[in-house]
Amino acid sequence: MRPVVIAVVGRKKSGKTTAIEILTRELANRGYRIAAVKHIPEPNFTIDKEGKDTWRYAQSGAKTVIGASADEIATIEKVSGRSLSLKEILQKCKDSDIVFLEGFRKLVAEDKDIHKIVVVKSAEDVAEAIRTFEPILAFTGSYSAERLNQKIPYADIFKNGKKIADLIERVVGKEAVT
Repeated sequence: MRPVVIAVVGRKKSGKTTAIEILTRELANRGYRIAAVKHIPEPNFTIDKEGKDTWRYAQSGAKTVIGASADEIATIEKVSGRSLSLKEILQKCKDSDIVFLEGFRKLVAEDKDIHKIVVVKSAEDVAEAIRTFEPILAFTGSYSAERLNQKIPYADIFKNGKKIADLIERVVGKEAVT
């Protein structure tokens, strides 16, 4: 079974990261294997530190560098300035049950196979999301989308993360059957 992919989208500082933290904690406690992927748009960003051994390996030409400690393994793959496709990125999460995406706004807007949770701060955010993102699994955030009588459920993730986790569980169950 391939993982269920859910994008958490919204404006900057809307609470996307916190929403993913809450959902990850809730769903991991229910036994799901979770992957979280964050798009980092800054140019020349590297997770590696200049001068460290792993950095030096990459500088000398290694395309894959792995740092292993007692508690984690970090794999750094050099991709020569090209952007990986979403499909290539998701392939790295193939052993997960659920993958949360943060960022990749344009890519996820175009992909109808990716469920969206939209973190909203205003009625305008709701209206834009309805125009831009499909399918929307739920609205959350500081603005209650319930006021707009949408057919899309709203739950305040900060007060009731379980409700959205329940919605995700239903999606996981449906996709496991198909």
